[in-house]
Amino acid sequence: MPHGLIREEVEARITASTVELFHGGRRVAAHIRRHGYGGERHTTLPEHMPSAHRHYAGWSEARFRRDAGAIGPNTEALIVAVLASRKHPEQGYRSCLGILKRLRGVRAERAEAACARALEIGTFSAKSLGSILDNNLDQKPRRKADADLPLFHANIRGSDYYH
Repeated sequence: MPHGLIREEVEARITASTVELFHGGRRVAAHIRRHGYGGERHTTLPEHMPSAHRHYAGWSEARFRRDAGAIGPNTEALIVAVLASRKHPEQGYRSCLGILKRLRGVRAERAEAACARALEIGTFSAKSLGSILDNNLDQKPRRKADADLPLFHANIRGSDYYH
């Protein structure tokens, strides 16, 4: 329904094929009813959005993947991870935009290394990516996994104890 009617009382007429909304006896919206996996799917008409939101309507998963892929495969993988971490990919668009904005002006090799580090530690925000870049963590060698490191502990006697 039009954004100007948020928090207003409306009446709905729902049939097997359409959804109509009325305000004050006047029809304000009519949509074809969509069915999809997991129940009803939402439909938003651009003219029902506030003008500030219309700007975001041009954003898409494909656009973010294309822009990230131009930097490199790790950057694209980070964007895909951000979108996959949300129930609806659209909820990750601002995060993707922040990540791509943070990588502006950064050499592609460095951006790729920073994105690889972010994926490795499981952080998917522009703020964390910025921290990786600001602290030059993308240029430091990666730590071995704990399972690969030898175990040192006061209660471990070692092979010399038995000889």
